[in-house]
Amino acid sequence: MPVNETAEVVLSVDNIVTQFNTAEGTVHAVNGVSFDVHAGELLGVVGESGCGKSVTMMSLVKLVPMP
Repeated sequence: MPVNETAEVVLSVDNIVTQFNTAEGTVHAVNGVSFDVHAGELLGVVGESGCGKSVTMMSLVKLVPMP
């Protein structure tokens, strides 16, 4: 579905960064995710296992601490 750039932006995400400190060092789980969702669009997040889909969405709703 083509993006309607004139439609209102209902969600704008800019540069989500999520990292976790472990005994072995810092894990950069999400680094620089940005996107806009315009009115009338649907958002689907797909990818391989372990690529950061869940952490990205949990970061978006602040279920994980900010770095």
